[in-house]
Amino acid sequence: MKALVTGAGGFIGSHLAKELIRKGYSVRGLFLLKEETQLLENIGLEIFRGDLTKPSTIKGITEDIDIVFHLAARTLDWGTMQQFKTIMVDGTENILKESRNNISKFIYFSSVAALGLGRDIKGFKEDAKRVKTNIPYCDTKILAEDLVNNYCTKNNIPYTIIRPSNVIGPGSIWVRDVLDKFLNSRVPLINHGKAPGAFIYIDNLIHGTLLAAESKNSNGNTYHFCDHYSITWKEYLQTLGGWVGKKPFGSVSFKFAWSLGWLLEKLYTPFNRRPPVTRLASSITGKNLDVDTTLAEKDLGWSSLVSENEAMDRIKIWVKQKY
Repeated sequence: MKALVTGAGGFIGSHLAKELIRKGYSVRGLFLLKEETQLLENIGLEIFRGDLTKPSTIKGITEDIDIVFHLAARTLDWGTMQQFKTIMVDGTENILKESRNNISKFIYFSSVAALGLGRDIKGFKEDAKRVKTNIPYCDTKILAEDLVNNYCTKNNIPYTIIRPSNVIGPGSIWVRDVLDKFLNSRVPLINHGKAPGAFIYIDNLIHGTLLAAESKNSNGNTYHFCDHYSITWKEYLQTLGGWVGKKPFGSVSFKFAWSLGWLLEKLYTPFNRRPPVTRLASSITGKNLDVDTTLAEKDLGWSSLVSENEAMDRIKIWVKQKY
């Protein structure tokens, strides 16, 4: 079995590629021209360099490929709608076109953000109504999901959509970026940090992804993956900050954080600068995103293999080594 992983240089993509290789897959990874690949090459990953937004550079990328794992995305919490659409939607369409008539399955990595953030989505199932909120990341995930659904259905390509919650693990965005912010500025809580973390540990996400990839039950389905750990954002930020001698400073309401994020995005984005506060980050840390995972448990037999304590212990070891 040969797999293609787009976004193979990213946090989730690199972990997925490693696990596929460990399980005996032949794996090809898509990387931009100057992306570092040596560590993955050392374990047997085949390197393909190209840009999803430039179709001519990815010609032949799915040759001999059985299954595509499409993870490449703009993972920032800011940017224009067009910046997101170019990679999230147009890039997805380009890899779908390359996959037509070549592959046996297409796995698209979306996010629970496709449900529409800025509100509590606790307990939401996969068929809950998605709501556009004018947050580019969220809205283009909706567009990309619809594109995958329609294109694969029309061209008889079996597909599955994966919606992770907040992915954590050694080196993840929700570890590295949080710590960097602690070291460079103050980090306030939102609504006193009462919202659950709604985390999915990277190993548990990869476990669920491979169950979906290897199951016919998953064809045409969307799956939520969330570990339902008990830790709140206050507890998580206090723990991470404590490892580097920092702690959260004060608390603001979600309404204030959302409004400030909207204003700062308007001011900073036209100059291609990252706003210090965004609506996306405020929604993730200030609202309850603990979605329902019953379908993955029932269809795939999925459960969290790595416990909350073990997950935090592994992250702590990485933090002590890197910080």
